[in-house]
Amino acid sequence: MPAKVLEPKTSKAKALWAERQAVVSAGSAAYSSVVVAKARNAKVWDVDGKEFIDFAGGIGAINVGHCHPKVVAAIKDQAEKLLHTSFHVAAYEPHIKLCRKLTQATPGNFDKKALLFNSGSEAIENAVKFARAFTKRRAIISFDNAFHGRTLLCLTLNSKYKPLKQHFGPFAADIYHARFPNPYRPPRGVRPEDVSDYALEELERLFLNEVSPEDVAAVVVEPVQGEGGFVVPPQGFLGALKKICEGHGILFIADEVQTGFGRTAKMFAIEHEGVVPDLLVTAKSLGAGMPLSAVVGRAEVLDAAPAGSVGGTYGGNPVSCAAALAVFEIFEEEKILSAAAKVGEAVKARFDRWAREIAIVGDSRGLGAMRAIELVSDKKTKKPLSVPMVKSIVRACEEKGLILLKAGAYDNVLRTLMPLTIPEADLEKGLDIMEDALVSARP
Repeated sequence: MPAKVLEPKTSKAKALWAERQAVVSAGSAAYSSVVVAKARNAKVWDVDGKEFIDFAGGIGAINVGHCHPKVVAAIKDQAEKLLHTSFHVAAYEPHIKLCRKLTQATPGNFDKKALLFNSGSEAIENAVKFARAFTKRRAIISFDNAFHGRTLLCLTLNSKYKPLKQHFGPFAADIYHARFPNPYRPPRGVRPEDVSDYALEELERLFLNEVSPEDVAAVVVEPVQGEGGFVVPPQGFLGALKKICEGHGILFIADEVQTGFGRTAKMFAIEHEGVVPDLLVTAKSLGAGMPLSAVVGRAEVLDAAPAGSVGGTYGGNPVSCAAALAVFEIFEEEKILSAAAKVGEAVKARFDRWAREIAIVGDSRGLGAMRAIELVSDKKTKKPLSVPMVKSIVRACEEKGLILLKAGAYDNVLRTLMPLTIPEADLEKGLDIMEDALVSARP
């Protein structure tokens, strides 16, 4: 991303940005030029005191808001008692209590277990390990347009090549990619209403030509694609996919790293379809900003790995677990799922109107508060709006006090990951800023 797009204008932030460029790897992603000093709920303040409304939410990690008092209190209390032992050396209560909470909160009326890790990528890697150990098979299927993380195996599961994969190969073996149904961009000659059937037919073709289903350990799927542009598959696709998996003894792994913990107005997005995964991976808002992830699912699958073969030094750190236990309390006390539905309705109303009235808004889509617009230079051809133009819109929003993220295969999707606790006034102000930037843009 060009420095001229990112360079802050305020004095202290500008100096710190120069220091970042001097000491931080150029490979580090930089989505905005904001240098944050403090944050509360849905607002952040930079080092020069400028206020921003946060529609990024730590890339979906702050569903209960920045520095929620209950989370901060839990962290302080736990930090005074125990910072670290490694759960595998000496166990501690918050880790055990959180695993119990996760087994109760995730879909499925069967015996479940959980294991905690540090990041979404790490949890996805371990879900794959559990699946291979249980099935004694090696192959894994993910989907085009998918994003599952930045470790080597996760990069292999991902679809987008540049910049995520470029120069980082060779990649992991026995990974295959199936088609994901995108109603807004169906393959040539396929009607939008037929994209699910097409994708499922392509999966059968993959079984015939690339990998036999009896060699497949698991399918890994995002119920709503995140970095891929908030693509929601048509109703029924995930259920049909699960049925195919069951027919071949393939495990179904739901990647709920970004969709989980209320983003779609259900605790987990897979619940919208009534599909029960064998394993569910969650992270991000599980820890309210603390590094924490989990694999939760069928007890017999999580018990299939040899004793001592999975784990890590910091996974399920006691302070992170305390934060997550506070998150569960906040969800219940503050009715966060209802709040998510309300936020989603407000955002959807705006986005749908923009899709009708603003020339560059080609599509409005999403589930609950996980909503996005896809920007195009021509609504008829759906030609993606140029990346420089999209960046200029994001920058215009930033200059007016709104932090916003782009996504999608063409980097032409604007997505919303604001805290679900955002006050209505902040939500409307943020949407006003977005609207002004979109109306002012010229393809």
